[in-house]
Amino acid sequence: MDVKFSILVVCLNPGEKLKSTLDSILNQKYNDFEVIIKDGMSEDGSLSYAFGLIEQGEKRIKVIQKKDKGIYDAMNQAAGEAKGRYVYFLNCGDAFYDENVLSKVAALIQENPSEQGIYYGNIYERLTGQEVFSNPEMDAFGCYRNVPCHQACFYDRKLLLAHPFRTEYKVRADYEQFLWCFFQKDFPDKVSCVYGEILIADYEGGGFSETKENRKVSAKEHKEIVHKYMSRGQIFKFKAVLWITLAPLRTKLAENEKTAGWYNSLKRLLYGRKQG
Repeated sequence: MDVKFSILVVCLNPGEKLKSTLDSILNQKYNDFEVIIKDGMSEDGSLSYAFGLIEQGEKRIKVIQKKDKGIYDAMNQAAGEAKGRYVYFLNCGDAFYDENVLSKVAALIQENPSEQGIYYGNIYERLTGQEVFSNPEMDAFGCYRNVPCHQACFYDRKLLLAHPFRTEYKVRADYEQFLWCFFQKDFPDKVSCVYGEILIADYEGGGFSETKENRKVSAKEHKEIVHKYMSRGQIFKFKAVLWITLAPLRTKLAENEKTAGWYNSLKRLLYGRKQG
């Protein structure tokens, strides 16, 4: 099965971060990909590096300069331009973990073919210096508590075209899109969520959704979104489980540089038992 990726980079005045992110893509050993840079009309000269590569004959890069209404609108615009079967969003400042990421993901897809799938792995979080492990088996509770972040996910492009990111959500549109994929019944075959123990991204962290103000917005949007896709009984049960298992405390442990290491090691152990 032929696999082609569209790596989508959304930016606005990203400075030198665009160069480092772009270099990590072009250094991949797997070559069957395109790079689409969706720029919201930057004025800092950051695109000069990309244009220089294009002038030198780099045909895999495409730059789209167009105004947008925010990050999710920009992501929708980029997805609409993509030609690859599988789409991945890499933010400026983030990078592929190593030069073999696309090779490993291509192998995962070939070993687990699906009519429409989300293939995901883990990320390295630069702020804590730790690998963050995704839930290897998605279920309704996993969707309520812990979906993999978009830096860990490769989407079948038709999922993004069938249900674009809902721009009324400011920080949780990617979460809403994942839940639509998991719960929706519009396709004849169920959307497959396939995990591979692959370090996908070197994640910078500290971004838009992680500010104090946007965490409040995130909580509000989470509540609204889960009520779209889950029953009241499910939500009540899941809340009770999180309360009993001290979820707020575990979140603080995961985000603290001093405790993140042993917490993520324990998380990996538990996920390994679940997968086994």
